[in-house]
Amino acid sequence: MDFTGKKILLVEDDSTLNFIICDHLSEAGYEVTETNDGEKAFKIFTNESFDLCLFDVMLPKLDGFSLAKKIRETNQVVPILFLTAKSLPEDKINGFTLGADDYITKPFRMDELLMRIKVFLKRSQPLDSFLPETKSCKVGKFDFYYDNLTLLDQDTCKILTYKEAQLLKYFCEHSNTVLNRSEILKNVWGSDDYYLGRSLDVFISRLRKYLNGDPDIKILNIHGIGFRFNATIKTQ
Repeated sequence: MDFTGKKILLVEDDSTLNFIICDHLSEAGYEVTETNDGEKAFKIFTNESFDLCLFDVMLPKLDGFSLAKKIRETNQVVPILFLTAKSLPEDKINGFTLGADDYITKPFRMDELLMRIKVFLKRSQPLDSFLPETKSCKVGKFDFYYDNLTLLDQDTCKILTYKEAQLLKYFCEHSNTVLNRSEILKNVWGSDDYYLGRSLDVFISRLRKYLNGDPDIKILNIHGIGFRFNATIKTQ
């Protein structure tokens, strides 16, 4: 898949690293907009369209976590990758909970960065449908429009994040089946990293909250294995 011309917002306050990353991304065919502080980055993001965001965590004026949170309030889909020297578990879990898609720990190789970017650009393409001709499915009493991240019932309309929609879609495709935690993580996040596992628990709690209007839908913990999504699924 060719991603030439895809737009990337880079926010890195180390001028040398900023220049090196810009140079490699441009050479790879990406269109890069760069800045060195979070406040400028948010203003740029609100006025332009981007295919992926690449943020340092420690930024002046508005740190990377706060920037990601503000962006997720307006855009649930664009992939956000953090460049960080921070490796504490709580930092990673906090980032994933706020809507980050991945961490790249400094120092890193440029070929690794380019590979990660390609992975997330590919995943951020429109969600595949259950059947080529359908764009939604019935989940119990809810209508789940996974191509536009929407979950509807008679009274409410919930806009999901991209990861929430991916996770719910995976559950729907494997409803009433015991799923191993590792296979869920690999299929939805692409890795079964420990910190992603902690993030998975947060996302499952959110889905339970969104779906609690239908008592027949349950996401059951299967001790020592993973989860079972009990629901009646109908494509439409």
